[in-house]
Amino acid sequence: MAKPTPVATAEEAAALRRRLRRLVAAVAAGSADAEAFDEAAEALAALRDAELGRRKDRAAPAAGAGAGGAAVKKGASDPAVPEQFLCPISSEIMRDPVVLASGQTYDRRFIQEWLNAGNRTCPQTQQVLSNTILIPNHLVRSMISQWCTENGITLPPVENQDEDLITNNERKTFTKIFDRISSSSNLYEQREAIKDLRLLTKCNSSLRAVIGEKPDSISQMISVVSDPELENNAEVLEDMVTTILNISIHESNKKIIGDDPLAIPFLIRALQSGTMEARSNAAAAIFSLSALNSNKAKIGELGAMRPLVDLLEHGNMIAKKDAASAIFNLCMLHENKSRATKSGVIDVTLKAISDESLVDESLAILALLSSDHETVEEIGETGGVPSMLRIIKEDQCKRNKENAVAILFSICMYDRTKLREVVEDENLNGSLAWLAQNGTSRARRKASGILDKLKRTMHNTHYSC
Repeated sequence: MAKPTPVATAEEAAALRRRLRRLVAAVAAGSADAEAFDEAAEALAALRDAELGRRKDRAAPAAGAGAGGAAVKKGASDPAVPEQFLCPISSEIMRDPVVLASGQTYDRRFIQEWLNAGNRTCPQTQQVLSNTILIPNHLVRSMISQWCTENGITLPPVENQDEDLITNNERKTFTKIFDRISSSSNLYEQREAIKDLRLLTKCNSSLRAVIGEKPDSISQMISVVSDPELENNAEVLEDMVTTILNISIHESNKKIIGDDPLAIPFLIRALQSGTMEARSNAAAAIFSLSALNSNKAKIGELGAMRPLVDLLEHGNMIAKKDAASAIFNLCMLHENKSRATKSGVIDVTLKAISDESLVDESLAILALLSSDHETVEEIGETGGVPSMLRIIKEDQCKRNKENAVAILFSICMYDRTKLREVVEDENLNGSLAWLAQNGTSRARRKASGILDKLKRTMHNTHYSC
């Protein structure tokens, strides 16, 4: 009896796809020989067997397959997936959420298919796109990861998207622009070259990948921009900051930029003194770089938190969103939480919630910080309790209610003096009792925990009397 052909793993299938992409690119460029055609055919056949074999072996939905191929531990009732975790195109949990130029978030593989088909509009808003750059949404990705862990859902690994083909043309193009920036004695020529690099790194992912082959070029370009005759030019600063942002989108460049001794200090200077667009793009670049824990530590140590909090308070709406995303990502590292608190993030986020501006982002930051005792005390002392109770009672977003009750839970656990205020509101509105029955799984746990605390406190008070 013949042995069944072993089914390829997800990693092996991903490697086959990358191999096939390289071969097809060579064929399309007209540089393939007969051996390349044969190798492409073999790779395609192997990928076909791998994909069809995996699909046959994959359990049917009734046996426990979750959205997007995720394995779900079934219980009496399946957890409802928060709507913001679903890709608007596929209606599946996003494995690799990315932000489009319109500001909407999609799963990379589905929005990339949309763009590859020649579409240049946002599927949701129908807005014409100013560019087709896809920026990883690490904030949403971390929230999805946390939710999946809490609900026993395992997502398949994300295929590596960074295997861009770098041609000699791209190497030559970069070398020419770099020489114009670093070697020209003509200031106008240098300014134009920096602008050209900004535009090319915005549109060409392969050109972004070239930087990985020339890591020293980053310091050299920043040194040129720091020349007294150029550093006071707001447009040059903005172009260089945006170039670093564009380069940082390429995953393998994040460590290269983070390890460069001039890059992060340059971004922090831009945060402090650049135009609003330069400050916004500097915050976006810091957000992109902070995907790596090693970069989180460096960015925090070098003093980025205070200018980020200042931008969160005083920037325009786009800049505020970029600052909030960067602060959230940085605060996933414990050492940065106290830096954020000392930089005034509690007052700024509570004010944003009170003004009904950037409520989602502010609650996410406070919920992340609420694991720290001193931070929780400050939240409670600066009006956090009535703000959280109002969100629980009035906000229509389940995720916001969840974050608000998580913050309130921490306040109640750390500071008993706030319990009376919570009891009075609960007797009047019953918001926690409602949330304990109707909220997300985490919100139900936190609301129930607060109610239990209130009951024990009331019982002990009566007993001691």
